[in-house]
Amino acid sequence: MKPKPLLLGHRGCRDGSLGLHKSALPVENSLAAFEYAISHGCDGFEFDVRQTHDGRNVLCHDPYCNRLPIAATNYAELVDPDGNLLPTLDYVLQQFGDRAFLDIELKVRGAEKAVVAALHAVPPQRGFIVSSFLPDVLMRVCNIDSSLPLGYICERDYALGIWRGLPIQIVLPRFDLVEKELIEEVHRHGKKLVTWTVNSARRMEELDAWGVDGLISDDPALLCQTFHRE
Repeated sequence: MKPKPLLLGHRGCRDGSLGLHKSALPVENSLAAFEYAISHGCDGFEFDVRQTHDGRNVLCHDPYCNRLPIAATNYAELVDPDGNLLPTLDYVLQQFGDRAFLDIELKVRGAEKAVVAALHAVPPQRGFIVSSFLPDVLMRVCNIDSSLPLGYICERDYALGIWRGLPIQIVLPRFDLVEKELIEEVHRHGKKLVTWTVNSARRMEELDAWGVDGLISDDPALLCQTFHRE
């Protein structure tokens, strides 16, 4: 029997891309969003990590927070619209490392040592990967600790083939780049393929039938309903 695919919430969950009312879902990359993904049956979630001026690893997709450049701003100044400090990688590892699969996406260069140190301090117990669009970031992480599972993210066809030369365990192409032949090739190389961001039940089922190893969705409820995980 084919194993069930890994189901992950994209940034926990995202309402913007689903056309939902702004308050329909928790804010992406928030602790509430991660709880939402898990409570609906996901195995875990994907989230974005950037580094502040004073070296804290914070969760934010965009390079700016309230118009402040994260890389040039100290952690204490970075608050969300509700006045709360941005979540940190350390806190997520402490709160979710023993109950969720974590896809830790590194958005920037320079945070590799601190991220590896955080993972050594609080090793996730339910599985994880360190992923990035940036091949050199993945190489640096590998050079620091070659035992850490890595994933290469790709959203452009011309860059997809880079995965063959990287020390990774998981290939993460955008869903519209995935064909059955690609999944088969990735498997022949002893790697897994996890795709994003899949928000259609029909597409989820098609990719599963092709043998994809995991799916990342903005809509954890739909994802888990499709695979009867709730």
